[in-house]
Amino acid sequence: MKSQMHTRLFFLTALILLAAFGRIIPHPYNMSPIAAMGLLGSAYFSRKWMAFAIPFLGTWLSDLFINNVVYANLFTEFTWFYAGSEWIYGSYALIIMMGMFLFSTVSISRIMSGSILATTIFFLTTNFGAWLGNTLYPQSIEGLMMSYAAGLPFLQGSFFGDLFYSGILFGGFALAGKQLNFPIAIKEQA
Repeated sequence: MKSQMHTRLFFLTALILLAAFGRIIPHPYNMSPIAAMGLLGSAYFSRKWMAFAIPFLGTWLSDLFINNVVYANLFTEFTWFYAGSEWIYGSYALIIMMGMFLFSTVSISRIMSGSILATTIFFLTTNFGAWLGNTLYPQSIEGLMMSYAAGLPFLQGSFFGDLFYSGILFGGFALAGKQLNFPIAIKEQA
């Protein structure tokens, strides 16, 4: 049983880290695996710190690659974090916390609900961050609504990406559990 749990933990970690690099392949705006990674981690890691650390590590490593290789021409020096990243990472932290409450059990309806809630959390948090202190928008409710309106073209990509990648990651994890003979429905013990 201990060997199965180690295999499970290794596969869960590897799946999340590998998924992060799905951001590098061409995709529609905001259609990325990041929210799904957080949801999967919050559903299956019993150690709360791992539910945050592994998806954050995957996101940060993929950010390093994207910012310093793919879009290196946009930065004058090596970029560890980009402007506004605190709002992006903050939204992921909220998504993971939401997942910890939502996934007392894992079901298709909870995965779909978590995906929709993740899209909502990301949209509200990041567009609030884009508005706050930004001289492009009046610092009023009207300006905040302008920021949300400006984010609407990206909402569809987030919505479909969160649903798609949640299906892929949760389904892939369940399939791997059956193929590799590790328990799926329980969280590993500390």
